[in-house]
Amino acid sequence: MPFPFPSKKSRISLFTSAFHFIKRLISNMTMKEFKQTQSLIIRTGLGRSPLVKRRLLSCCCGRGFGDMSYARLLLDLIPTPETSLWNCLIRGHSVRGAPWAAVAVYVEMLASGVGPNSHTFPFLLKGFTRDDAVAYGDELHAHVLKFGLSSNAHVRSALLRMYAVSGAVDTARELFEKSPERDVVSWNAMISGHNRSNMFEESCRLFAAMAGESVMPTATTYVSVLSACAKMRGLECGRQIHRRLMNGNLLPDLRLQNALIEMYGQCGDLDSAWRVFRDMQTRDVISWTAVVVGFAKSGEVDRARALFDRMSERDRVSWTAMIDGYVRAGRFKEALHVFREMQAAAVRPDEFTMVSLLTACAQLGALEMGEWTRAYMERNGIKMDIAVGNALIDMYSKCAQVDNAVDIFRRMHRKDKFTWTAMISGLAVNGHGEDAIDLFSQMVGTSVRPDEVTYIGVLTACAHAGLVDEGRRFFSSMITAHGIMPNVTHYGCLVDLLGRAGRLEEAWETISNMPMRPNSAVWGALLGACRVHRNLEMAELAAKHLVELEPHDSAAYLLLCSMYASCNKSEEARKMREMIRVKGMKKEPGCSVVEMDGEVHEFVAGDRSHPRTGEIYSKLEEMIEELKRAGYVPDTTEILRGAGEEEEAASAAIYQHSEKLAVAFGLISSGSGVTIRVVKNLRICIDCHNAMKYVSKIYRREIVVRDRRRFHHFRSGSCSCKDYW
Repeated sequence: MPFPFPSKKSRISLFTSAFHFIKRLISNMTMKEFKQTQSLIIRTGLGRSPLVKRRLLSCCCGRGFGDMSYARLLLDLIPTPETSLWNCLIRGHSVRGAPWAAVAVYVEMLASGVGPNSHTFPFLLKGFTRDDAVAYGDELHAHVLKFGLSSNAHVRSALLRMYAVSGAVDTARELFEKSPERDVVSWNAMISGHNRSNMFEESCRLFAAMAGESVMPTATTYVSVLSACAKMRGLECGRQIHRRLMNGNLLPDLRLQNALIEMYGQCGDLDSAWRVFRDMQTRDVISWTAVVVGFAKSGEVDRARALFDRMSERDRVSWTAMIDGYVRAGRFKEALHVFREMQAAAVRPDEFTMVSLLTACAQLGALEMGEWTRAYMERNGIKMDIAVGNALIDMYSKCAQVDNAVDIFRRMHRKDKFTWTAMISGLAVNGHGEDAIDLFSQMVGTSVRPDEVTYIGVLTACAHAGLVDEGRRFFSSMITAHGIMPNVTHYGCLVDLLGRAGRLEEAWETISNMPMRPNSAVWGALLGACRVHRNLEMAELAAKHLVELEPHDSAAYLLLCSMYASCNKSEEARKMREMIRVKGMKKEPGCSVVEMDGEVHEFVAGDRSHPRTGEIYSKLEEMIEELKRAGYVPDTTEILRGAGEEEEAASAAIYQHSEKLAVAFGLISSGSGVTIRVVKNLRICIDCHNAMKYVSKIYRREIVVRDRRRFHHFRSGSCSCKDYW
């Protein structure tokens, strides 16, 4: 008996059931399974249906298993594809972060004679980055007008977002003001756009205006405004929004609670951040990371680490936050250790991680680790953006590799004020003062404006190069050329400049005429200059002011002791030492770090905690004997001694200074001719400065010591610094 052919009504019902089955089936499969299912659909005859074709194309363009190349083949099988099918392809490229490919499809759609509809531009513009918006934005806006779609709310919102992303917030605002209907999507686009342009106060004003027009905010609105409050440290505004969320029964909501934690953390209200976190019913990795970031940025890095260790899941952002927290706290070795843990956990870092890592390397003088970081980025395709470039310049400069820093600077296509400032400062502290000044002149010729930090670098360059007149001219041009009022640091640089040149009376006059109270750095600069130029009378006055500002700091007393000793005033030196003893002053412990084979080693005076202590002290004894045979005599003028302590005991102590231990370790840990780089937390003492000259000559090593003030390059028994402070 033949099978009865179904009626028209039955066929429609059968097709509808099959279509919904196909829709559910192909929404959750691999590409291989998709192609097998497509073959089955073709064999059953359902492949001729426009609805099925559209569904197949839509799934192939989706976020999951889809393949855009295969999707294009599917489109080519359709004789006259309509706009909605082209839109599928446009959306597919857009959600995959390839807006240029979406634009190419749009152009091809127009060339085929098919025009856009109200969905085309939202799909097309949604994935735009700043560069894409700048490249295609104006032309696509013209197309919106040409095809009469400018009155559509979704298209207007897409245009608003595009202009906001590109930084053209004025154009976005003009569109917004002219819109006959401003829905919540438009308001959200404006608030988000101002956030992207760092116009956070304007974001908050827009939120207030939105409430005035009785437009109901969404969770996205609140997240954007809370982000603005966080960035501008608007704690009171953030608290008002928190109260509004509570009164509107919008909590608990995970996104909003995470935004609240970030806001309170950025504003320094850690108690409120902790209360929000503690009361959350559900937490995700963003919640944990937000509270870790809050504690880390507020200096409570140990508490941040305790929370970090409790996290069941850690992503790239949370690892980077912990590394950055240690960097902010000045605990650079721990930052490197956390990065190694991150690698062991197989979490891939990004450019933000690399900036924090390079900053730690710069502060530690860890050149090998810094070089490895650069190679790692190149090998793994990590984005070398402007922030990474700036960090590399800073790292090479602080590791005394200024030629490499210049090479990075020249290769950078985009430079901001931080790029120029880092390079100018790097040249200055490495003794290339005239090059730093030339570079500043080039900067002034660009559209990048110098700021107060740039001028600190320029004045430092003038001081190190002995360019007094140029330094005075730059100091004056801060106000006349760029409207920057000098602060106390700039005055300190000017005093340093005059003091190094021996113009002590002018330096004193400068301090006397300062519009603000001189700080310890200003008086310290004058005291150091007095010592170099042996002006004991002015040194005593400078030391008096320095002691008034920092009564428990022994630095001023020690400098005076040294001056008294060098001027053969032994009784005054003895009285000064006795005063130090009576006041119970203690010198800040010196700490020196040296990197060997990518590992950072830390030493303090008399340190015996290193695993190779025996070898280090054996080398140190040999080194001191070699120095003495070469004519070295220990200088104990800066040693704090107790009552009755003999010169011999003082000499024994000075032999074990942290920089000498670091150099001894460098000698036993590296091959002949390898440069030894030491970073010290204090000013290198006179004796160590003299000793390094002998070591460089005897062992034929270049030694670079970066102390609190400057670089000291020791080669063949001489030092690059013109004077010792």
